[in-house]
Amino acid sequence: MVKRFEDLTFTDDFMFCKVMQNPKLCKKLIEMILYDTIGNIAYVSVQHNINTYEQAKSVRFDVLVQAENGKFYDVEMQVSNERNIPKRMRFYQAALDISFLDKGNSYNALNDSFIIFICTFDAMGKHKPVYTFENLCIEDKNTPLQDGTKKIIINAEAFGGTQDEELKDFLEYIKTGKAKSEFTRRIEEMIQTIKNNEQARQEYRLMSTFEMDARDKGFSEGTYNTKRETARLMKMEKLDISLIKKITGLSESEIEKL
Repeated sequence: MVKRFEDLTFTDDFMFCKVMQNPKLCKKLIEMILYDTIGNIAYVSVQHNINTYEQAKSVRFDVLVQAENGKFYDVEMQVSNERNIPKRMRFYQAALDISFLDKGNSYNALNDSFIIFICTFDAMGKHKPVYTFENLCIEDKNTPLQDGTKKIIINAEAFGGTQDEELKDFLEYIKTGKAKSEFTRRIEEMIQTIKNNEQARQEYRLMSTFEMDARDKGFSEGTYNTKRETARLMKMEKLDISLIKKITGLSESEIEKL
């Protein structure tokens, strides 16, 4: 069953992406998780699709952020434990690198990147609120690989296990929905603003319909036809091409031909 638009919360994929389109909230969240500043944000892209080649599994990032210094931050919200987060992080990292390193460029041109999974469950089973991973030399733990990558898994279940009050309040909000801090109250205010936006409501309805049809028909010609029909209806509603691309995954040229 698809949730009613009125019942969506921050942990729902659609609402999470909508809230994170606000650069100030997005920046605050990343900096709170990393305990570091990231500088100004150059752009935020939600539901960002990456296709490497036709037969390869595609990737859709929840929230992809690039700071003005070039660093990338992929932020994912995960509410179901499919027991695949480590391998997913590996795949997401690879897709990000391949997508943003142009042919002929040096490997040293790869931007630093951070893959962040915010989970409502304990993905690693060690009862820690935050798990941070970097590549280190097994023979000498003081020697990092320095490949410019870092992976962070957040465990909202362990909100009581962090000494950082702001992070504790955020993790408790993720787990219980109780907004106690200024930051989580700002998130809740943004959610209410989105729920009062008719275009957001319409976007959610169209996206839900498309995804249900795709699940029913599988990844086949039927799914492609569903994408085309969804795009056609969205064009009739005079919605932005960028929004149609994001929801259907069709190219701009395909959409323009409809």
